[in-house]
Amino acid sequence: MDLGTKPRAAWVRVRRGVGRAARPVRTNVDWLASRRGRADLAVFHEFVAGPWGGGNQFLRALVDELEGRGLTVEVNTISGGTTACLFNSFNFDFERLRRFARTDVRMVHRVDGPIGEYRGFDDGTDSRIASVNAELADATIVQSRYSLEAHRRLGIALRDPAVIPNTVDPTVFHPLVSREPLAGRRVRVIATSWSDNPNKGADVLAWLDRNLDHDRFELTFAGRTAERFERVRTLGAIPSPALADELRRQDVYLAPSRNDPCSNAVLEALACGLPVAYRASGGHPELVGEAGLPFEEAEEVPAVLDRLVAELEDRRAAIRLRPLAEVADRYLEVLHG
Repeated sequence: MDLGTKPRAAWVRVRRGVGRAARPVRTNVDWLASRRGRADLAVFHEFVAGPWGGGNQFLRALVDELEGRGLTVEVNTISGGTTACLFNSFNFDFERLRRFARTDVRMVHRVDGPIGEYRGFDDGTDSRIASVNAELADATIVQSRYSLEAHRRLGIALRDPAVIPNTVDPTVFHPLVSREPLAGRRVRVIATSWSDNPNKGADVLAWLDRNLDHDRFELTFAGRTAERFERVRTLGAIPSPALADELRRQDVYLAPSRNDPCSNAVLEALACGLPVAYRASGGHPELVGEAGLPFEEAEEVPAVLDRLVAELEDRRAAIRLRPLAEVADRYLEVLHG
């Protein structure tokens, strides 16, 4: 078939096939070119600009913090003089990492999940993560005790694990100096999610759309979802600065996700001064502590919101968030061994 008349889907498959075939060649060219180079740290992760998942947002903040200290960070390359590498979960080219890895480089694997529990189905990703961890990692960073114990329940023994929670960029996510009083207006509640994974809690939002007292509460959702709401204010996925501004105009954050190991969405809300009504699942209890209240089922949320509103100042005062500089220090401790 002439390429000029080839259907678009077939042409896309051809291009992707050529890209996959060319990847090892590109890797070898890059490997040769990097032998005389050096960086303080290599990071293997497929970075994405704009609104994206929590791991991507955290790693962007971490790299900015390290570079702000004068450290040099290279991405998806380990130069000949580089002695430490952080590789993220499964979000990188496995074969490229194997080509660049050396025994004189300290290899640290940042692992979240388990992915099967988080997504609600097992497509083999956790097995691939376990395999590359066993093969290449000198140490592992997990984001919560929940994540570490959940891997152990699956029989996955991560290499020399350390628990270091994520945090956020404080130049973007920070609280207001003073807040608008509640008197004379509705209580503003917000939930956010970049992913439309059903485990993100769309069932809770759908129930609240039908049953919440909308004369008392204004419920906003920012992000992606397959649900269509009648009374929930929806914003779509918005860039971090705009999201932070929206969070700061809210009163309470709603975290309805299941099996979330270390929700960056929750951390962003806490950083903006919002107490959290959270599903008692995953790493939420570790992150929120006394700065919120748990629920098990959607029907419990209105009562939890009522109590949070009554205790709003005390719950806000209980917010504890690790500073980015402290988290970066802990990462460097593990990377230096």
